[in-house]
Amino acid sequence: MPEGNEIHRWAERHTAAFGDKVVRIEAPSTSRFVDAPLLDGRVLKGVRAVGKHLGYDFGKDRILHVHLGMYGDWTEGTGPLPPEKGALRVRIFDSKKTGDPKRVKQESAEGSRPHRWYSEDDGSDALDPQKIAWVELRGPTDCSVYSEAEWKKLEERLGPDPLNGDGAERFVEIVRSKKTPIAVLLMDQSVAAGVGNILRAELLHRARMNPFKPGNEIDEKTLKAMWKDLVPLMKSAMVDRRMVTTRPKDRPTKKTGSPLKEETHYVYRRQGKPCFVCGEDVKTMEMAGRNLFWCPKCQSASLQ
Repeated sequence: MPEGNEIHRWAERHTAAFGDKVVRIEAPSTSRFVDAPLLDGRVLKGVRAVGKHLGYDFGKDRILHVHLGMYGDWTEGTGPLPPEKGALRVRIFDSKKTGDPKRVKQESAEGSRPHRWYSEDDGSDALDPQKIAWVELRGPTDCSVYSEAEWKKLEERLGPDPLNGDGAERFVEIVRSKKTPIAVLLMDQSVAAGVGNILRAELLHRARMNPFKPGNEIDEKTLKAMWKDLVPLMKSAMVDRRMVTTRPKDRPTKKTGSPLKEETHYVYRRQGKPCFVCGEDVKTMEMAGRNLFWCPKCQSASLQ
């Protein structure tokens, strides 16, 4: 599932591409999204991002809410619209850049840039947002029109978002009020909006925090330091989508420049491999519905 850094990245790119412009909204007849006519031909004021949610603001009570979930993804491209392929839910485009949408669409998606799996994309060949002519959405958990009240209700149930400038105070307060293990709390969007499985594992390792430690047993200073660590990690991952979390000094082979793919994370998906810091084998188990990864040596001290 895309984490907050990717959601904010899309919000920035789509605002740059379509913000303050009259845009077209098109959905195939087979799509479950039936409200395209409510938005088509309107000015997109901007794109909001909070946690793992996107909101395309077309004016009063016309906010296109998108939650990508586990399988949702955007494709973007330049030039004429490509032919409709796959389970296309909705497309947003600038007809000044694509030309007449009624004409025969190009036979291939030349000029398109799929949203690659995070580990394969270092952001180096991304399209200039100003050149994006169209974007296509497939596989989201939700794609529907929200009223302003519904968007406000969404914001109220979410926790603080590191990328929206929220401070650590509310995060600290929520965590310290719970007896729940910190690794579970970090997967709860009402605790920290936008944090997902990669950030959970990597943040806890960087903090040398035992994932099973109850929230109410973690001191305020440590939690503030964790929140402070989150912000630059997520901001940098808006450019380098690989979510690089290892410190250069800890990488076994490449300590300068862009890290090797296999050295971008301390523990995430490295089960059975030696920890870069202590050499102990990384462990994994299911926790809060997702696989948790941790180093039993580096992350044991906080329970002693």
